[in-house]
Amino acid sequence: MASSTFAALSDSLPDDPENARDIELMRLIAAGDETAMRDLIERYQARVIGTATRMLGSDREAEDVAQQVFVRIWKSAGRYQPSAKFTTWMFTIVRNLVFNHTRRYRGQAETELDEEIRDTRQKTPDQDVLEEEKQQAIQSAIDALPEAQRLAIVLRRYDNVPYEEIARIMGQTVPAVKSLLFRARTSLRESLRQYLE
Repeated sequence: MASSTFAALSDSLPDDPENARDIELMRLIAAGDETAMRDLIERYQARVIGTATRMLGSDREAEDVAQQVFVRIWKSAGRYQPSAKFTTWMFTIVRNLVFNHTRRYRGQAETELDEEIRDTRQKTPDQDVLEEEKQQAIQSAIDALPEAQRLAIVLRRYDNVPYEEIARIMGQTVPAVKSLLFRARTSLRESLRQYLE
């Protein structure tokens, strides 16, 4: 990728020092700079793993997906065009890999979740167990949402991503994202009614 093209595209984005740093790191990564890649991983590893964990309900699976995200970023650096915020592009990769992973392992994940719920019910009901059960219920309710609603709620609620960026990540309009979020919140309220009363 020509440096001048990279600079011209990045100049068209709003003034955002964090995004400018990301774009510079991607320019260096495209040139094969492994230190820049390590810096990028350090900047975003926790957010990527956190988002994937909330989408998948499993730390181990989330770490696998996060590793795939950063491998894809490394391999795609030469084709990266900073026409939107770097985080929009990155979360789009996260979305695609999580959805692919979910489709492949849905049955296995449901079996593991059923076992975890049974294990939780066998424990003594003290305050810690009740809180753990509540968190498990929240995760189960999120897991039960359709993929698009799940991604929208995770990005908005846990990663505090603005509506406009969620729309770009999902390839939707802002009103469509707000509608997804409304339906997701309605479903979650219904599923978690016993914890909200």
